[in-house]
Amino acid sequence: SMHTAQAARRRGVGRMLLRHIMDAARAAGMTRISLETGTSTYFQPAVALYLRHGFTDCGPFGDYAASAENRFLTLQL
Repeated sequence: SMHTAQAARRRGVGRMLLRHIMDAARAAGMTRISLETGTSTYFQPAVALYLRHGFTDCGPFGDYAASAENRFLTLQL
């Protein structure tokens, strides 16, 4: 789970965290990153961040079940 404190928002912290996660995944030999996030207005900045970094919509994975409350994204590394 990623969350940027209100005081740190709009300063690139989320972007830096996401890039770090992506770099660490590549270094570990991973070929895909998938994530689940919310669909409410609160999550729109996070979804925009993921989309800017190449994530695309995908179906549920793991133990997740699709609902109107969640959105699934994936990135081929």
